[in-house]
Amino acid sequence: MLSFKMAKVGELRRGSYAIINDEPSQIVSIQKSKPGKHGSAKFRCTAISLFDGRKQSFVSSTDTNIQIPIVDKRSGQIINLELGSVQIMDLETYEMMDVAMPADEEVASKLEAGKNVEYWIIMDRVKIQRVKN
Repeated sequence: MLSFKMAKVGELRRGSYAIINDEPSQIVSIQKSKPGKHGSAKFRCTAISLFDGRKQSFVSSTDTNIQIPIVDKRSGQIINLELGSVQIMDLETYEMMDVAMPADEEVASKLEAGKNVEYWIIMDRVKIQRVKN
């Protein structure tokens, strides 16, 4: 299964996802310049990595193609907490997987065995997004 799709850079909006420097990221700011006498319009954006929170910049012409990650949002149940990792069972397929402890302290503090979580699969990597009530 393909883990990304292609789109034009000019179609990106604030809050959308893109693969920048081989890292799936969410766009937080955008600047577009008008086309000049000898060139196409430029697109500048700042994005934050979905996995490690690093800030990244990207500059390109608006008609260039860019990869958009396919975000697969799923539900799971926490089976076990270990040092630095969480064991989750998918609620649809009952598949077990080990996931790294979330970097977000607010989410990590709410994790405990038996709780349901929303997790995202992006480019064969798994991220716990939030704890469900």
